[in-house]
Amino acid sequence: MTKKQKTMLLRILLAFAVFAALLVCEHAGMLKQLSGPVLFLVYAVPYLVIGYDIIWKAFRNISHGQVFDENFLMMLATFGAFGVQEYSEAVAVMLFYQVGELFQGYAVGKSRQSIAAMMDICPEYANIEQDGQLVRVDPDDVETGSIIVIKPGERIPLDGVVTKGESFIDTAALTGESVPRKAAAGDEIISGCVNGSGTLKVRVTKEFDDSTVAKILELVENASSQKAKTENFITRFAKYYTPAVTIAAVILALLPPLILGGGWAQWMQRACIFLVISCPCALVISVPLGFFGGIGAASRIGVLVKGSNYLEAMSEITTVVFDKTGTLTKGEFKVTEILPSARSDAQELLELAARGEGYSNHPIAVSLRAALKEMYGKEADTAQVTGAEEIAGHGLRVNVDGRKVLLGNEKLMKQEQAAYEPCTSAGTVVYAAADGIFLGAIVIADTIKDGAQGALADMKRSGVKKTVMLTGDRRPAAEQAARELGIDEVHAELLPADKVACVEQLLNSQKEKERLAFAGDGINDAPVLTRADIGIAMGSMGSDAAIEAADIVLMDDDITKIAAIVRISRKTMRIVKQNIVFALGVKALVLILGAFGAANMWEAVFADVGVSVLAILNSMRALKAEQNGH
Repeated sequence: MTKKQKTMLLRILLAFAVFAALLVCEHAGMLKQLSGPVLFLVYAVPYLVIGYDIIWKAFRNISHGQVFDENFLMMLATFGAFGVQEYSEAVAVMLFYQVGELFQGYAVGKSRQSIAAMMDICPEYANIEQDGQLVRVDPDDVETGSIIVIKPGERIPLDGVVTKGESFIDTAALTGESVPRKAAAGDEIISGCVNGSGTLKVRVTKEFDDSTVAKILELVENASSQKAKTENFITRFAKYYTPAVTIAAVILALLPPLILGGGWAQWMQRACIFLVISCPCALVISVPLGFFGGIGAASRIGVLVKGSNYLEAMSEITTVVFDKTGTLTKGEFKVTEILPSARSDAQELLELAARGEGYSNHPIAVSLRAALKEMYGKEADTAQVTGAEEIAGHGLRVNVDGRKVLLGNEKLMKQEQAAYEPCTSAGTVVYAAADGIFLGAIVIADTIKDGAQGALADMKRSGVKKTVMLTGDRRPAAEQAARELGIDEVHAELLPADKVACVEQLLNSQKEKERLAFAGDGINDAPVLTRADIGIAMGSMGSDAAIEAADIVLMDDDITKIAAIVRISRKTMRIVKQNIVFALGVKALVLILGAFGAANMWEAVFADVGVSVLAILNSMRALKAEQNGH
């Protein structure tokens, strides 16, 4: 709860305590001896405690030319209650309104801070060597042509070319590709990525403002500004409702006496009762409370919805777009296939590859050793492994037990003129040959998340018409994953800007009342998360930037919850619409009766407070919205 919300809570509690004491005193007859002005002042105390900001906003908006809004209506309705000496009603109406506003504010949560400030791809410093010492400076102060030093584990602060050193660069934050890329002298590297185990010296080629990380930050900010905000229902409704009932009350107070003659006091009282009846208390409480209930139901299944407008938009979702790595897949490399040739067997092939890669920390090497241990319970013995020679972009040449072993891709096999059998399986393929004899291939790939296929099928049953996958991974791996999952459309080898462009195209092709959701987990997904109608982030493994940019967060990374949220949102919207129809219907009826003098203040209280209570009780059903949406 924010400081502002805590202050409002204290005001509500204080006003309620004073109001409750006054009601007790009034019921006991202790206030009968007070004159009208004194009684007015007594009730004005809790009224001003709880409602002074509403009155201030109403007058301020009037001064700016914005007369008819919910603040004006609340002020007018409560002033009307004071006008007919229904002081307790005036205080109660304002109190209920502020409680509803607090509910809404708490449900929505804190206002989002600047996304750029939360982007952890933004480097804090750059290392420059001065007089034999490394000095940390602001990346913005580094000029092109300067040599910077990037230590292991540090984030690359600026775009540049490696002049000295070798390392593996984790580019997942920018490209979504889970395999680290090797960087050596002469290779270009981009800012925002994380350096692996080696120290690099890099000649800066772009200033910070022109760097990759700066451009991504700009993308996020621009995408955020383009996203349309769902206007609050009460505000939209008040634009028409407030002037209508205000004009009707004025007409009711003036026209009948002028036409019929006399009876000014009677018709003024009817007009005041009319205003009390017209107070939209049932709406201002039940509508946000209905959304709050839906948000609460979502939280119980581990889903954080950042605002009621996002819950409303989820009820209209027709297209769901997914990032691949970390969202639909686990983001972990694993041996998926072992394809030995006729000259070998699976265990021999895997053991040879694991031993040959025994000294490497590359994710492929790690996955080979892990597979050997998992499948056969053996550790990779490197005692007889010598002469390891890495061939950039190709693979490894190494001696194992006196045999000349080749481990790498097709390029390596062709370069070494080794006969091999091409493998068409999706994923990273490691070919193995020893002494010129082809031994087979090992396929390493990111694995599909458990339940992902079922989750997508459930979305279709929930009313999602189209599923799309956007990824920075290579096309074969992306298409294979799409086939396994039943994805309708796939776009591969994309950069963050490409993902935004794809989503833009999908948004433009949608009909008016259709909405698009994007689900992702990486920093590279932040721009597209903000551009989509609804951004859904993975809360457990997802980056802070993605979580901050998203509208909905799956706290346990379970995409099966997306279909559940669609169902919860639709039930919530049904409840909200029921409350709107009920509140307006009852008010319309009682307003007509009040205009003809057939409704007194008791009916006015029912039309306001009574309807509010019933609407609130109906809203509480949203809290019980289960995962199946029933």
